[in-house]
Amino acid sequence: MTRALISVSDKAGIVPFAQALVAQDIEIISTGGTKKVLEEAGVPTISVEEVTGFPEMMDGRVKTLHPLIHGGLLGRRDLPEHMLAMEKHQIIPIDFVVVNLYPFKETISKKDVTLEEAIENIDIGGPSMLRSAAKNYASVTVLTDPADYSNVISELEETGATTLKTRQALAAKVFRHTASYDALIANYLTASVGEAEPEKLTLTYDLKQKLRYGENGHQVANFYQEALIVPFSIANAHQLHGKELSYNNIKDADAAIRIIREFDEPAVVAVKHMNPCGVGIAETIEEAFDRCYAADSISIFGGIVVANRPLDIVTAEKLSKMFLEIVLAPSYTEEALAILSKKKNIRIMTLDFSTAKVGGKEVVSVLGGILEQTQDISTEDIPANWEVMTDRKPTEEEMNAMDFAWKIVKHVKSNAIVLANSKQTVGIGAGQMNRVGSVKIAIDQAEASNAIEGAVLASDAFFPMNDSVEFAAQHGIKAIIQPGGSIKDKDSIEMANKYGMTMIKTGVRHFRH
Repeated sequence: MTRALISVSDKAGIVPFAQALVAQDIEIISTGGTKKVLEEAGVPTISVEEVTGFPEMMDGRVKTLHPLIHGGLLGRRDLPEHMLAMEKHQIIPIDFVVVNLYPFKETISKKDVTLEEAIENIDIGGPSMLRSAAKNYASVTVLTDPADYSNVISELEETGATTLKTRQALAAKVFRHTASYDALIANYLTASVGEAEPEKLTLTYDLKQKLRYGENGHQVANFYQEALIVPFSIANAHQLHGKELSYNNIKDADAAIRIIREFDEPAVVAVKHMNPCGVGIAETIEEAFDRCYAADSISIFGGIVVANRPLDIVTAEKLSKMFLEIVLAPSYTEEALAILSKKKNIRIMTLDFSTAKVGGKEVVSVLGGILEQTQDISTEDIPANWEVMTDRKPTEEEMNAMDFAWKIVKHVKSNAIVLANSKQTVGIGAGQMNRVGSVKIAIDQAEASNAIEGAVLASDAFFPMNDSVEFAAQHGIKAIIQPGGSIKDKDSIEMANKYGMTMIKTGVRHFRH
């Protein structure tokens, strides 16, 4: 006798699949809600209790954990002693297992879920059956994904059996599935007890998109998203128009939304190669874009533009006149969307900004491991906690400009220098091996657009020498904001005092490698 055990939470496609099994003279064992669904569709089944001779108990916690079930799954058909043991104990082989698990992820994704609810949705029997069947894939076909039903039925109809290759692939998929399921449980319970540094880090991600290539054409890449959706993330953005996102698009868009969440007022951010090339704020999103564009009208070409307010027709018309990879906003007016959609290749995306301030942990890969850290969202890094290091105090306008520049500099690759007024960036120096090099780049950019007058300078880390301060002073900069903490802070302070500058110490560094 050939038997299949079917017990599924996701009942998509299960009735036609079971009907196809019955057509192949396969007897169906089933439980609970699955059994009811199959019988209502006219599929004959037998209950687990009929197989085990033992009643379901403890609210369903104990029903399939029985030798007559697991013996039928684990018994090796190629070992005579296994077959003799099965015969002696009247264990009938189970050759097909179709199981998917209690909806633990869906349960903990609910608002205000209780620990008790979460615990009751930890499946025990399901993973046990899946693992038993997958371990014995030489003889047992095990399925946990409705997407695999059709291939198995095709093989059965063609040859009366599944191939070893198929069974092995399905077994590997099962272990990926149960590993992800267990990772979610481990992470949930770890968080519930407040363990911040577990001895093992369990991560699980779902494939969101197969990418055409990685950073370069010869690199293979895929986009995976966290199993529990992060609301304010590029993984949760919705694409309305344009080509599929590329690897570099995703990284740049991620950088852009990290920057824009710094601002409550209307703001527009342009990003190129994961660095901001322009940021503007204003009373309207159109004016914010104008300032963003004026900050660097060259680098924005081929970049990504993100706005934190709905895009109107006037702003859309301006955006449509340049080549952009992505435009992202909370929403678009009907006219604005129509204008932008005329450009075939531009990616038009939306994202819910209501959870933009929520932080969390992030990981990056290194050879042989990963690095984990909390996101760079410091609640203490505010003007009220800053210290004036120099004789001259900043003006109100200078403080506003430094506050603006400080929000941006932490998102620029180190060594990072941002020149800005209170409404827009005017020069950005990024990724240089020495700090004065970044200062020179930022100042050159600001001077080229005649925007240096009244600009302040933000540095993501302290000045190891006073050369950056002197160079900035010689080019008209009157106010600097920096973390402080160098053994040569005194030299930088003296240089600032020499030129009548004001310098703010934040006490917080913002390296971004």
